[in-house]
Formats: sequence, structure tokens, C-alpha cells
Amino acid sequence: MAEAKDFTQPIIEVAGDIAGKVSARVLFAYADAVGDLVQFAKSVKSPTKLVLITRQPDDAGRCAKTKAQLLDVPNFSLTRMGQIKVATLMAFSQGLLTAGDVFVFLTGASGHGIDTLVVMEVGQEYELFQSVDQPKLTEHIKRVVFQRALTLLLELAHEGREGKSIGTLFVLGDQREVQKYCQQNIINPFKGYPEKQRNILDDNMRETIKEFAYIDGAFVVKGNGTIVSAGTTLLPAATADPLPAGLGTRHATAAAITANTKSVAMTLSESTQTIRIWRRGRMITEIEKAARAPANRPQSPDATLL
Repeated sequence: MAEAKDFTQPIIEVAGDIAGKVSARVLFAYADAVGDLVQFAKSVKSPTKLVLITRQPDDAGRCAKTKAQLLDVPNFSLTRMGQIKVATLMAFSQGLLTAGDVFVFLTGASGHGIDTLVVMEVGQEYELFQSVDQPKLTEHIKRVVFQRALTLLLELAHEGREGKSIGTLFVLGDQREVQKYCQQNIINPFKGYPEKQRNILDDNMRETIKEFAYIDGAFVVKGNGTIVSAGTTLLPAATADPLPAGLGTRHATAAAITANTKSVAMTLSESTQTIRIWRRGRMITEIEKAARAPANRPQSPDATLL
């Protein structure tokens, strides 16, 4: 089998020029895929902002001399578009991107160098930013809570539980309104515990949350991260927009609850392990895992092509 070509250097040599020519507000690149970060940073000229995405333990140290802004993302094997979606969704929620911004994104197959340069305008790429005309994504929700919930779903998508794939639903924020649509058909495993002991931001809660993800129903989480309940049934509610074809009850529930409250919902599909984010009754975006290479063959850069 021929060795895969490395396109990293030729792409990063022209990335800064392209960003300037398209008047990009931001140029994103994964720090661990770029060799000489200092030289790369020098190639990016104002007013384009360089955002280096960190996903490895030593990435921040390597980026220190660049003066670039850092964006930390969870380190999972995602498709190229999945990598873009996770990073830009977090950037969008933090205000690094706003409606109408043009950005350049450098990416490649997970675990390999850069082989893809993407130019997008926020609001023009339907699949990625369906929520541009909606209120801020993290309205009533702390940014770190949104990111922790997304990270937990990514972990469940890649690890499963005891070797089995699972599906689940998180509903974040606007807890008082969300409660009007809640029905607890099982004993709530979080009831009675002090709020500080049942916060999604507490690292001690990670395994507990993953264990209860087996239970049918939703996790209801306050905007500050406090878990209100698990195994919660959400009562039927009206939603204006039809669901995309092939999506089931869990996704219909996410659409309905976000159509009637100011919450954000995150679904993990048991069958495909695809993560979908919902806001105001609509699917904002979906994040897919990278396909696994056959066990007897190492993964090549083409193994994660969409």
C-alpha cells in the first residue's frame, strides 16, 4: 500500500494569504497538526485572527510564543467536518464567530496532518450554522456547562458503556419552563442531593452521568450545571418545523422542548452515535464519528472522508 502524501506544509504556506484574500475574520488550525507554530502565526496578517485549537496535553505550551487565541476542544476521532463543527460550534458559543463572519479552517483526518482547507461564511453553510438568526446559543447557559455536556456526549459516542452503544438526551437551561413539560416515571436518582454534589462540572459526576445514561428519558440540567433529574419523560409539545427524515422519538422530543422553552437540547443517537444539537425547535448541527479502519489495516487519511 502506497504511503499517504503529507499536504500539511503546502497548505499552511498559503493559508494566511487565502485568509487575507477572502477577508476572513478568523483562521482556525489544530495546533498538533502544524509543525512550526511561530512561523505559521507570522503568516497570518491583521485583521484576521489566528485561533489555534488545542486537544493534546502539550498543545498550550507549544502555542505560548504565538500570541494566538487558544480554543480547547475534546480529543476524539471525528470526520473532517465533525472536527470543524465541534471547534466552530464552541467558537460560536464563545462569541469568536458571529453572523456574517468569513473564516478559514485547516483540518485533516484525525491523527494525521492537514490535508483540507475550508472557507465558510457564518450563516451561508446550512449544515453547520442553522441557528444564526436565533438568540445566542448559550443564553441562560454557562459556556462551560454547554462544553461539558458536549464533551460527555462525545465520550459516550466513542466509548459506549460496557461495550454497548447507548443513546441519550440532555436538556440544558430554562429549567423552570422545562419543568412544566417534565414527568418523572422512575425515582429521580439525583433528588435530595445538595446542588454542589450534582453539578455536571464536577469531575466526580462524569461516571455517574454515564451510568445513568442507560436509563430511558432525559437529563434535565440547569444553566449553571446543576443536574435536576435523570430518566425524565418530556411531555408532548407542539413544534412548527418537521423533523429531518429518519429521526425518531428522542429527536422529536428535543425539537419540541426547545421549541417551547429557551433551552438547548443535545441528543446522542444509539444507532449511529451521531450527536445533534437543538435550539428553538430546530436542529442546529450534527456531529459524526470518524469511520473505523479495518482491524488488519492502519487508518489512512482517506479513512474519514465524508
